[in-house]
Amino acid sequence: MSVSAVTPLTILHTSDWHLGRRLYGRLRYDEFAAFLSWLQDTISAQQVDVLIVAGDIFDTMTPSNKAQALYYEFLGKVSKSSCQHVVIVAGNHDSPTFLDAPSNVLKFLNVHVVGTACEDLNDEVMVLDDVDGTPHCIIAAVPYLRDRDVRGSQAGESAQSKDANVIAGICAHYDEVADIAKTKQAELAKAHKRHIPIIATGHLFAAGGSTTEDDGVRELYVGSLGKVSADMFDDCFDYVALGHLHVPQRVGGRETIRYSGSPIAMGFGEARQQKQVLLIEFGSVLKNENLTPENMSESVSPQLTNAIINIDKTVEKSTKKAVHQAASFMDDLFADVESIESDQHSEMSIEEIYKQTKILPSTHSTLTATLLHHDTARQMQVTSLPIPKFQKLAQVSGDLETIESTIKELVHLESVWLEVTYTGDTIVNDLREKIDEITKELTVEVLITKNPRNYNKVLHQQQISETLQDLNEQEVFERCLATHNIPDEQRLTLREAYGQIVYDLHHADTQAE
Repeated sequence: MSVSAVTPLTILHTSDWHLGRRLYGRLRYDEFAAFLSWLQDTISAQQVDVLIVAGDIFDTMTPSNKAQALYYEFLGKVSKSSCQHVVIVAGNHDSPTFLDAPSNVLKFLNVHVVGTACEDLNDEVMVLDDVDGTPHCIIAAVPYLRDRDVRGSQAGESAQSKDANVIAGICAHYDEVADIAKTKQAELAKAHKRHIPIIATGHLFAAGGSTTEDDGVRELYVGSLGKVSADMFDDCFDYVALGHLHVPQRVGGRETIRYSGSPIAMGFGEARQQKQVLLIEFGSVLKNENLTPENMSESVSPQLTNAIINIDKTVEKSTKKAVHQAASFMDDLFADVESIESDQHSEMSIEEIYKQTKILPSTHSTLTATLLHHDTARQMQVTSLPIPKFQKLAQVSGDLETIESTIKELVHLESVWLEVTYTGDTIVNDLREKIDEITKELTVEVLITKNPRNYNKVLHQQQISETLQDLNEQEVFERCLATHNIPDEQRLTLREAYGQIVYDLHHADTQAE
């Protein structure tokens, strides 16, 4: 079937909202509300037909009432917009049964939810019709595949065998879904005499994918297993919308297999990224006035920005090296936008945020859509739509003098949240007090101070003074191993056992019966 028969179709790909997530204890509902309001306006402005959310809608399996209210209010508003369908799949942070519970009701709003991997994979393959009842596209809505979904446990199974079985199970799942989709596609093509695109979803970790240090991205399987390659996706998929990694990137050099990334910075390490959603258009392409053949590019080189002020040159060089090494996967990471209007979200209600963040891509002069991929033969294109920053984040590092001078350079910005890391040679025991003194009359707010030299000094004296806020669960376990002088030959076994416990805790669906 010739692709010349493709009819116009516009899909918006987003993921990893993490509604309810905090940053060092700070609530961020205003940011989430602002993003969802912006997303709603973008859907209308771009005349989106299908919205895909590729997992991690919520940050925990037991989302707060406020996070749920944002979710359902957004779905209600979008159902009344030009968007004809919303497809939502669960991520590893989501409760599959919690997302599935209202799915039969949401179907009446054309919101299609797949929280749990289906026993009958035909239920994961859906044909979406347009307003006239003719097929728009086929969606292979694959959620996050948990360990139990893709392999059976075997006594005495080695880590390598587990890895192989997990990957084989994921591949088999996608192969079967692809076969079902291709069968439906052939039937529809015969009946309608045109190509019906197949869009697959996934919430997984692609081999070679790039992350940031503090993004909170969990390992999906025990022992970092289950990293898959781009080759596992069948060629029948016209586009694969992925979630889980927060850095926007393509997979394995494949232009049509992409992570949209998280919509807001989940940690200070993400603040230098220009967040985005992805617009995938079939049939009538290049309809956006601000996108012309002159600004097309086969690939977009990674660019770091000045969104984070990091004075420590060693850290800066390391960051640039890491970005360079990951270039094949980070080619959708664009220059930051510094001229977005400042927000005072801490003093604004959610309704005020809604009113002040209605920024249409066609009218906002400082944010420019970027054409990532254009295929004339297949009549499709992929466009990055940058997301405004609703809360400014900045990292400051150096000695006290450098930290003070850098912070004072930020006075022209409003409502900036800071992460301050002291890297001077002199040991400073009252770093937080000194930083508070520096910032007491400024419009910046320090959420976390890090004093590695002081930590090292205290650790050397066998006194651990970090708070739990400073450590993640793996670091706490490592502290326990060190404190109790566990022999090296026992640590590997203990780490594997601990990893299994942590995995089970994160993946136990507390909403299930």
